Amino acid sequence: MKRLFTVLLLIGAVVQLADAQSFYSVRRNRSLLFTAGVNTSTYYGDLKDNGDIFDVKPSLSLGLLYYASKRVGVRGEFSWVTLSGSDANSKDEGRANRNLSFTSSNYEFNVSAVINLIPQGGRFYQRPPFNLYGFIGVGGLYFNPKAELDGTKYALKPLQTEGVSYSTFTPIIPYGIGGKIKVNPFFNFAVEAGWRKTFTDYIDDVSTRYVDNASFTDPIAQKLADRRPELGLAPRPAGSIRGGKSKDAYMLFSARIEYYLPYQFGNNNKRLYRSKRRGMYHR
Repeated sequence: MKRLFTVLLLIGAVVQLADAQSFYSVRRNRSLLFTAGVNTSTYYGDLKDNGDIFDVKPSLSLGLLYYASKRVGVRGEFSWVTLSGSDANSKDEGRANRNLSFTSSNYEFNVSAVINLIPQGGRFYQRPPFNLYGFIGVGGLYFNPKAELDGTKYALKPLQTEGVSYSTFTPIIPYGIGGKIKVNPFFNFAVEAGWRKTFTDYIDDVSTRYVDNASFTDPIAQKLADRRPELGLAPRPAGSIRGGKSKDAYMLFSARIEYYLPYQFGNNNKRLYRSKRRGMYHR
């Protein structure tokens, strides 16, 4: 986590130094921003107790935000998201005996509308010291659940632990709220909480019912489909409930920077440059 913060700070310092000579401070109008966030990701699904919000994993986001007006912007973002869950952490005896677990390194992309509570301009003095915003959009998630057995991690999808194949891509609907502080003409600092609604129940490889253990030809698949025998318990009979019907979801809590890029749609900055040159020649 410390390394991620260090990388973000270095990126910000280099970009700021590179543009320092051409940035006309508070007067320059900006509408395009680079965004970078260090996040915590929290999984919600069959392998997590309700109310457990402290089982978090690291993630990282990078994106671009363009303000089409003083209140509304469009943000495109790419994120690396880690998710995990385990019955071993459950307080419910039935779930603890089920003994399933997963980890997944995921890749998310989304495009969202960002709506500011307070209208803001592209120039430094037109931005409020503090602003709240909400966002909602569409996107996709590529996921690949894995489980560990005897010190080795195995991808679960190829094993078909419930006797079915499924896609490792799902559409998502990201939505949430955030707050940002104006730091200087170059940067905003923001915190953001965002929920991700998905359309799959297989981020954790757990969804429906147990299949007959004798139907597996792969001994690894047989062991990972029903892990009760590892605890000295009898295997579950075919048709027994293995997971719930609800779709999986996850949440990202983000600390992020927003950097105002030198590029500007339109000619506002060119007019400012020409006016500055005319002022120099008429001295």
